[in-house]
Amino acid sequence: MRMNELAEDSKTYKMLIISNSVSIPDSELEFTAIRAQGSGGQNVNKVSSAIHLRFDIKASSLPEFYKEKLLAYSDHRITQDGVIVIKSQEHKSQELNRQAAEQRLIGLIQDATRVQKKRKATKPTRASQNRRMDSKTKRGQIKSMRRKIED
Repeated sequence: MRMNELAEDSKTYKMLIISNSVSIPDSELEFTAIRAQGSGGQNVNKVSSAIHLRFDIKASSLPEFYKEKLLAYSDHRITQDGVIVIKSQEHKSQELNRQAAEQRLIGLIQDATRVQKKRKATKPTRASQNRRMDSKTKRGQIKSMRRKIED
């Protein structure tokens, strides 16, 4: 778990650490407890163990680079308003679902801001081009042998 707690004026603030220089204060994350879907035991209709995590990208304290990358990132969890919505319901406890949602948020932000390597354009070698053409010729001959013989 990559959580950091800061004590300040006898209050405890949690920070979600994204990288060495970027972190999100817990106050920017909105957690809502909901009932989990699917089959369950006796508690499925009584206990709200699933978690909805909402994170507003535009109103966050993230650097501009992160905001631009996240808003341009194509993911079904990011709404058109720029809000990330993550639902976690795989655990029976609310706290474990909360931690799982936070980890998914960290992963989403890291994936969106990962810089892709530039692709180097390559050209097929002459030998590979010749092998390809030979295999196409051979395949054509095999298919022509399957045809009916006409007199």
